[in-house]
Amino acid sequence: MTADLFQGWGAQLFWGTMVTLKVAFLSLLAGLAIGLAVALAKLSSARLLRVAGDIYTTCIRGTPELLIILLVYFGSTVALSAALRRIGGPDTHFEMPALGAGVLALSLVFGGYAAEIFRRAFLAIPAGQIEAARAFGMRPATLFIHIRLPLMWRYALPALGNIWISLIKNTSLISIVGLEELMRVSYVATSVTRSPFHFYVLAAVIYLTLTIANSLIIDMLETRANRGVRRV
Repeated sequence: MTADLFQGWGAQLFWGTMVTLKVAFLSLLAGLAIGLAVALAKLSSARLLRVAGDIYTTCIRGTPELLIILLVYFGSTVALSAALRRIGGPDTHFEMPALGAGVLALSLVFGGYAAEIFRRAFLAIPAGQIEAARAFGMRPATLFIHIRLPLMWRYALPALGNIWISLIKNTSLISIVGLEELMRVSYVATSVTRSPFHFYVLAAVIYLTLTIANSLIIDMLETRANRGVRRV
């Protein structure tokens, strides 16, 4: 029955799902770092950093994710090939790996949305708690690590959970550059078996399972982050 369900493509779909999760988690880690750095830039007292942060988030949030993936994939290939020609000669060529291009592009997208979430979360921290920490003589670095970051995380987590779910679904866009993730494997399976509806439904079920499982994990993280918080 299982063999009929997957029509011999069970292993490929499994490994495609693993690649999807790999891309999603790598993009999450890099995107969180980018988002935090950009958020701090937007909150900086330096006007140049604020302007740079605003330009970044505006460009990322105003450009379709698919277009960003294509720009990163082809743009990085052109740029790196040009740089390598200066070293190795005019015939030197470099092609950006599909995995690297996908992770970089989705990290930039995630970071653009996360930056605004982090910025608003930092602004939502009650000023009294920051002033109390300063009154105890905390240094800026200690205050940031032990007070501002944990409080910010509590405010940012629900919105971050939403864009994390979107990130999982957006990994399907990387199939356009040839990465063998779930969507690409499903497309190849439909071409071989001539059963597009069957395999696209399977892919939809797998994506739905991933999003439901991650939504439950996010709910648990939110519950844990809000332990001890007094409800008014």
